[in-house]
Amino acid sequence: MMQTSYHSKIPVMPPALAAVAQGRDHITTSEFARAMCCAPQTALKNHCLKGECYGVRPIKRGKLLLWPVADVAQALSSGA
Repeated sequence: MMQTSYHSKIPVMPPALAAVAQGRDHITTSEFARAMCCAPQTALKNHCLKGECYGVRPIKRGKLLLWPVADVAQALSSGA
């Protein structure tokens, strides 16, 4: 069962992810890879082949892929 905060259905963010995000809504590919314990190349390859990585779909801003912190927290708490 996924742990949620008391007043909302938003998953509780792991403290390490909160430290990386520093209040931002999106994180970079290298930060995403560190949080998901994989190489940045793995995240990029999965995005290229499937359009997502571990169930998280990034948004593209110019050349950058930005990964939503809320989706990353949900993937980490669900064990994806």
